[in-house]
Amino acid sequence: MNPDTGVPWAATRKGGSGPASDVWRYLGIYGALWKTSVTREMSFKGNFILWIVVELLWFGLQLAFVGVVFSQTQKIGSWSAWQVVLLTGASNFIQQIYQAFFLVNCTNLSELVRTGKMDFFLLLPVNTRFIVSTRQVDISSFANAAFAACVMAFAAHKLHLHPSLMEYVGFAALCIVGLFVHYSLMFMLASVSFWTVRAQGIVWGYYNLFNIARMPDEAFRGAFKAVFTFALPVLLVSNVPVRVLADKLTSPSACGALLGLALVWALISHWFWRLSLRRYTSAST
Repeated sequence: MNPDTGVPWAATRKGGSGPASDVWRYLGIYGALWKTSVTREMSFKGNFILWIVVELLWFGLQLAFVGVVFSQTQKIGSWSAWQVVLLTGASNFIQQIYQAFFLVNCTNLSELVRTGKMDFFLLLPVNTRFIVSTRQVDISSFANAAFAACVMAFAAHKLHLHPSLMEYVGFAALCIVGLFVHYSLMFMLASVSFWTVRAQGIVWGYYNLFNIARMPDEAFRGAFKAVFTFALPVLLVSNVPVRVLADKLTSPSACGALLGLALVWALISHWFWRLSLRRYTSAST
């Protein structure tokens, strides 16, 4: 049964049944969503290219800021200039991948509520949160993520880093965990729209906090560091994967904290989504 709509899957599914069948079914749906997103992006090639250029210019300003900071100092805590460049690249990489998969969908949730289009998604024979979260893909963000990866590779070369296969795997896995931390938090904030109708300001406010992630956690102290490490773990999302890649991880507790917070926020986000749906009364009532 669809946990959002109460409609039995068997009443709407064609073909086989069981977990394996559901996985292939959802992969097929997601493939169709990707095809639609690519078609949409290619219909407006000028906008596609312009957005890539704007994002690259913003990333260039972030790197220039690092240069300005290190023209006045040699280190930030134990972080050298090229290590901070590596961190900035990783932060931008995670941000761009998040933007590619989830940002536009989270920001558009309030419009679905305001216009009553959520009715349509609630009636579909698929999990509502899945389709709302994945219906659009920002293809241009992958180009910017590739550029961020190139900056990371150059910084690693300057640092003479030679990560092992396990370190690469650990870095990738922690980046994925970080993505879902951002997704859980932002989707929960977007769900506030079931009460306020519009929640773009809250969602974009959290998105702007991503910029904190490009700074070393050692640059912060006191309550500010505690809030952005545990309550809103934007510092952990980029710092922990880079510490693995740069061989700066002195204890596995940081990885455990990131994994634990990802689980906690995923559960809270799911609970809040279910609570929010019960609040929805449709634009027609």
